Amino acid sequence: MTKPPSLDGAYNLKTPQDSIDLYAEWANTYDTDFADDHGYVLHAHVARAYVNAGGYQPVLDMGAGTGLCGQALRDRGLDAVDATDISADMLKVAEAKGVYQTLFVGDILAGLDVADGAYAGAVSSGTFTHGHVGPEALDELLRVVRSGGVICISINTEHFAAHGFEAKLAGLEPMCREISKVEVPIYKDGAGEHASDTAFVTLIRKA
Repeated sequence: MTKPPSLDGAYNLKTPQDSIDLYAEWANTYDTDFADDHGYVLHAHVARAYVNAGGYQPVLDMGAGTGLCGQALRDRGLDAVDATDISADMLKVAEAKGVYQTLFVGDILAGLDVADGAYAGAVSSGTFTHGHVGPEALDELLRVVRSGGVICISINTEHFAAHGFEAKLAGLEPMCREISKVEVPIYKDGAGEHASDTAFVTLIRKA
């Protein structure tokens, strides 16, 4: 019998196809049996940090999933937001919420079908984590954001330490006006053994 989708299953993904398969099964119940049940709040931290940093639009939500971060941005007054995700099934759920202008399937590690500097900023919540995306994806985010734009992403703190984000960010400093990070809780309650998990909300301001 196949195990139902879970946080541990998401953390143990190995390939892009693994992600597509997991989220195809999880898409329709993700908001309730993950976000609500675990008290997931990381998307709100990312959206708040983006707006507080003076981030403007149009914005690309990378790894948008079911649109939690997009909704948080809209709640803060941003309505020119596009969404991309490797999972078409998750994007279908996001599309039904009506918070994005354009939605498209994309694998950031393979490169997005987006022009250089197309966006004033970019956000990502929950994508830079175990089993998902590593620091190599930062180059593509910088490519699609114009000069002076703001990138605000969450990076799981354990993932940050294990996968070379510190060195990668240091290497990006010549292309950036600002790089900073603040540690925040991923969940407010109900996450069981993951209740104490944290992430760095990482701000990058492109030169």
